[in-house]
Amino acid sequence: MKVRGKKCLITGAASGIGRATALAAAARGADLFLTDIDGAKLAAVVGEVQRAGGRVSAHAAFDIADLAAVRRFADAVHAAHRSLDVVMNIAGISVWGLVEELEPAHWQRVVDVNLMGPIHVIQCFIPPMIAAGRGGHLVNVASAAALFGLPWHAAYSASKFGLRGLSEVLRFDLRRHGIGVSLVCPGAVDTPLVDSVQIFGVDTSRPDMVELRRRFRRHAVTPAAVAEAILRGVERDQYMVFTSLDIRVGHWFQQKFALPYEWLMRRLNDRLHRLRSM
Repeated sequence: MKVRGKKCLITGAASGIGRATALAAAARGADLFLTDIDGAKLAAVVGEVQRAGGRVSAHAAFDIADLAAVRRFADAVHAAHRSLDVVMNIAGISVWGLVEELEPAHWQRVVDVNLMGPIHVIQCFIPPMIAAGRGGHLVNVASAAALFGLPWHAAYSASKFGLRGLSEVLRFDLRRHGIGVSLVCPGAVDTPLVDSVQIFGVDTSRPDMVELRRRFRRHAVTPAAVAEAILRGVERDQYMVFTSLDIRVGHWFQQKFALPYEWLMRRLNDRLHRLRSM
């Protein structure tokens, strides 16, 4: 599906992948409907899109974990513009830590935003799309943590594996309605989350952690590159969308060589555990 002239919802549009996708979709001629929890940054992105000649038909700042807020926005959008054509769940947060150090509130918040948030959006926007009978496309941005058992990622992966499972079901459920589904699994991406990620039990200002962050950025792709991969996935009706070669190869390796994969993940876990214990 080409996004030109299509009504596209993008959550998490104020920064990172969401902002880059909004700019790229606007450049392709999409009619944008944007949300984010940060109203000031969202307004800045709306202005950026409009100055570049793009169109933003509606935008609102709210927490997608709040179903009532999502429903109010959806009702307003549908009353003024009817059903949308493309729904992109991009908003998310990152919380890392060992299970013995994460509090129940940490688990709850990451699941509320990363899993229940997209579910709220799907509940409010996909049924009108089905009823309209024009087809469409759903994008769920997960993570490499939806594919691999990465160290310290228990809470984060719980939310992202859940989003992956949801996408796998909807991939088939929505097919009869002409609605495609794309599951996006980025690896390292240089977004503000790199600096804001919470790692409980670890002082992220330590020199070794700063060095780890620097090395992460060195092989990270840009949000703009991820945005292009997302839009290509929509245009090609592609289910699994990888944004970098390392994750594509890693997923293939995981499927073909289960025992070596397990050995590598154990080594990575041991290495990071030693780093944390220093």
